[in-house]
Order: sequence, then C-alpha cells, then structure tokens
Amino acid sequence: MLTRRTLNRSLAAIIAAALLPGPSRAEDAPRARNVVLVHGLFADGSCWSEVIPRLQAAGLTVTSVQNPLTTFDEALASTQRVLARQDGPTVLVGHSFSGMIVTEAGADPKVTAVVYVAARAPDAGEDYAALAKTYPTPPASAGIVFDGDEGRLTEAAFLKDFAGDLPPERAKVLFAVQQPFRKGLLTARTTQAAWRSKPSFYAVSTEDRTINPDLQRFMAERMKARTIALAASHLALISQPQAIADLILEAAGQPRQHP
Repeated sequence: MLTRRTLNRSLAAIIAAALLPGPSRAEDAPRARNVVLVHGLFADGSCWSEVIPRLQAAGLTVTSVQNPLTTFDEALASTQRVLARQDGPTVLVGHSFSGMIVTEAGADPKVTAVVYVAARAPDAGEDYAALAKTYPTPPASAGIVFDGDEGRLTEAAFLKDFAGDLPPERAKVLFAVQQPFRKGLLTARTTQAAWRSKPSFYAVSTEDRTINPDLQRFMAERMKARTIALAASHLALISQPQAIADLILEAAGQPRQHP
C-alpha cells in the first residue's frame, strides 16, 4: 500500500527529473578509451580487481585510484591527478562514498560519462546526510566504530551488512584491507554535479544494507541515468563484476566482453 511519504518521494523524483538540464541519457555517451575507478569507504583500490580485467579485455586503459579517505579535498585531488594523466576520453566510475568524487571531478572535460555503483550522487551543494535521513537508516550504519577521528566497520557489520553476498572467507580478506576514514568526509558537499551535464549510469544494489536501495533509485531517477538493478549487496562490483563491467563498457561506448 502506497503511503503519502512514498507518493511524495515519487512526485519529487519526477519533478526533479523534469527540471534536469542537458543530456544524461546513455545514447549520448561518446566512445572512451580510458576508465578511472574510485573506491569508497571501508575499502581500497583493490576492490575493483574483478572488474578491471574485464575492462582491459575490451582494450580499455584502466586506473584504480587509491582514495586516501582523509579529507574530501585530498580525496578529490587524488582522483584529479589520475584524470590529468589520461590521454583522451575517460569514463569516471565511483562506488559508495566516491560517488561524491565522481559528482565533483566528473566535470573535467576529459570525462565523457559518469558511472555510479551503489553510490552517493548528490546535487551541487546538497546536504547528502540530510537527504539520506529521509529514508530508513541502513543496518551498516550501526556497525561503524571510531578510534578518535578514524572510522571503520566492525567485522560483523562488514561481513553481514557490507559484503553480505560474498563467501565469508572472501569478505574476511576484504575486511583485512579496509581503510579507516576521517569523520569530516561524512559532512562534505560538492560544488557541482557532473551528472547534470554528462551521460550518467547507475547500478542499484537491491539488497544493499549500506546505502538504502530506495535512496539509490531516487538518485538514479533524478539524474535520468541509464539504470540497472542487481540483486546484490553493497559490493556488486565484486559479487557481480560482469554486470558492472558491462555497464561501464556501455558508458564507454564499447561492446560488451564476455568470458
């Protein structure tokens, strides 16, 4: 049964989508030869290890950014340095928190399309935390612990709420390499929204316990993204890497590659 709150959200999404300027449809994506991947919280650049070889098999040059997860400015700068090294059209891809970075850095003229994988996708100047609070709090939030200014997920929350569809032994390896993040990252705001002017793509994880799936759907609809829905945890890039690779290849204007 639809509630007034659900109807209001749907209406807001429709109105916001109607007001979007510029192209953001998949058919507008020009051909790219480079892909830059950015990881989010509780991870490092190796989280893309299942996606990278699939993109390389298609002849793309791929770089996974080692996001420092310290301040937003430092995290943004790490991606911008990698973008500066690209030799032509580039697809910028972000998972989870790094959707903030994609939203900001995606304005770079080299970036031909932006891809969000279960990621934050704020508008320019938007308070993402306030937006997220309009949806039920995902279970992983309760598993964040802090040592002073540094936050991380407990092992129990990591295995159940972050990497819930991965074999436990695989999830434990990922837990062992999780990077701590600084509290200041959680209050950062972008100054621009690349998805308003760049072709946009979004992979929604329908079983996500880290970012509410309904929030993901709202953000994808608002940006008029080419959207896929995967029955996956927050780590679809590891549990369903072919689907993620296919979406990135589409954003790059490249044919799909299957093993």
